[in-house]
Amino acid sequence: MTINLFDDSSWDSLRPLTFTRPVADLRVGILTIAEKWAKYLYADFGFNTQYYLSVKYPSKNGGTLFINGSVCADNELLSAICGLKLGEYLKHEHHILAYKADEHLDLEQVKQQLKPIEYNTKVVKITYPEEIFANNPAEIRKDFELLTKGRTSAKISSTNQLLGNDIFFEEGAKAECSVLNSGYGPIYVGKNAEIWEGSLIRGSFALCENSSIKMGAKIYSGTTIGPNSRAGGEINNSVIWGNSAKGHDGYLGNSVLGEWCNIGADTNNSNLKNNYAEVKLYDYESKKMRNTNLQFCGLIMADHAKSGINTMFNTGTIVGVSANIFGGGLPPNHIADFSWGGAEGFESYKLNKMFETTEKVFGRKNVIFNDAEKEILSKVYEMTAAHRNF
Repeated sequence: MTINLFDDSSWDSLRPLTFTRPVADLRVGILTIAEKWAKYLYADFGFNTQYYLSVKYPSKNGGTLFINGSVCADNELLSAICGLKLGEYLKHEHHILAYKADEHLDLEQVKQQLKPIEYNTKVVKITYPEEIFANNPAEIRKDFELLTKGRTSAKISSTNQLLGNDIFFEEGAKAECSVLNSGYGPIYVGKNAEIWEGSLIRGSFALCENSSIKMGAKIYSGTTIGPNSRAGGEINNSVIWGNSAKGHDGYLGNSVLGEWCNIGADTNNSNLKNNYAEVKLYDYESKKMRNTNLQFCGLIMADHAKSGINTMFNTGTIVGVSANIFGGGLPPNHIADFSWGGAEGFESYKLNKMFETTEKVFGRKNVIFNDAEKEILSKVYEMTAAHRNF
């Protein structure tokens, strides 16, 4: 079976996280949204996304099922989508959840040409960046059940203290001399991932393949460390998508880190305002601060962004694609894409310099920094020029 996952207006409201990917490539829980649907449907998947992203995220030919890439899978929604006939679309409030057609249609064409089928059950739809960490605990539970049903965990070393029964290690996963508490949610450790000695982990928690937790880490519920990453220090209800490093002491809470990010030693973020007020985040659509209606909201960091040692991020900080932050003091709550500096001021991070660094970063993980990656980043650099008013 072949499916394609389409972007709706959530792609705009999820920027800067989506500047470099379709919405369905967001990681929420253990899996990306696209991977969830592929598992539920036993399907191959492609994307109907922004034209400049299609070089890396192409569509798949031959499929008639199109699913909204901002909607997380569950069994009830799966049943409704599988019940669609050719020429019908599934509607929830004003959102198009899925449709069946011989070809990809834009959303206005779907409304005009296809028959609506109402779906009145609640859905998990990711529209704003903070909804990634807010929904992460529940999505870890769903993905844990999806990935482990009918399977037996690999052996877990007896040097660990295990609490609860919802702990699953994939082949090659390792942990020694650590406390793993699944009494508050499941713990999933992916293939060839490793938890180093002295770590304290409370579920729900996911450590994806080829990633590691460093010695003495304190990891709280609702945290996901994506593939090929390294994490340490204190982390609470945060999602690191993959190929990123937060390997040192310092606090990360109620936050999202994209791919190819690096957090310097003793970097901390605030996730609660001193007056306990609701946190606001910079919004790329309105170019204003938007109320999240959350009391706890930390750092949203897009792909390729980095911070130097002892960086202090204020409550509700948005860091754009490939921003590089360093120096003392608190930098602003919105750090523009491709900016270089800190509390004392910023300048533009030149694209050729960024490419030089990125090639080295990719090389450390034996990944080629290819023309497709360069084309995407060049386009994002162009699209975000207006934000760099230095």
